[in-house]
Amino acid sequence: MKAFLSALKTSALLTLVFAVLLGGAYPLVVWAGSQTLFSAQANGSLLTAADGTVRGSRLLAQSFTGDRYFHPRPSAAGTGYDAASSSGSNLGPTSRKLADTIAANVAAYRTTNGLAPAAPVPADAVTASASGLDPHISPTNAKLQARRVAAARQLPPSTVAALVDAHTDGHALSVFGEPGVNVLTLNLALDALK
Repeated sequence: MKAFLSALKTSALLTLVFAVLLGGAYPLVVWAGSQTLFSAQANGSLLTAADGTVRGSRLLAQSFTGDRYFHPRPSAAGTGYDAASSSGSNLGPTSRKLADTIAANVAAYRTTNGLAPAAPVPADAVTASASGLDPHISPTNAKLQARRVAAARQLPPSTVAALVDAHTDGHALSVFGEPGVNVLTLNLALDALK
């Protein structure tokens, strides 16, 4: 019985020590380190407008409509761009629903951007990402939308094209992935133009 009580005391003491270390001290050190070393990223990579209001996160897509704005990829997250329901559509390549959705998206994209009926359309303009919240579009997609945005804002096309180039992210670590244009940062830059 004495050995059992000794083992019970040791177990309770170790549980308490590890609870304090791993449930309190370690999370506090990680939180303090992240706030000190990368505060913006640790707090959600939030973007603010010129007036100081938070407009969103550079990591999450949001819906933009109207000809004055660049449009993001379609979203399958909840009712669209819902971070609480992040997911893809889970429709496979043989799905009739997926084929019909893509065909409708292609037709709408061509109409919205004034393209010819047989003009090629970038895949990212008509398909959702796996999360449904990808904040980037391809540079090709952005350049096809630039004419519409420039006309709607009565800006020279060269000004809008320069903004697209300025907001194009290169390959990660100069090697991985494809270049992309962050739609939120691009649209905030457009809104900031005088």
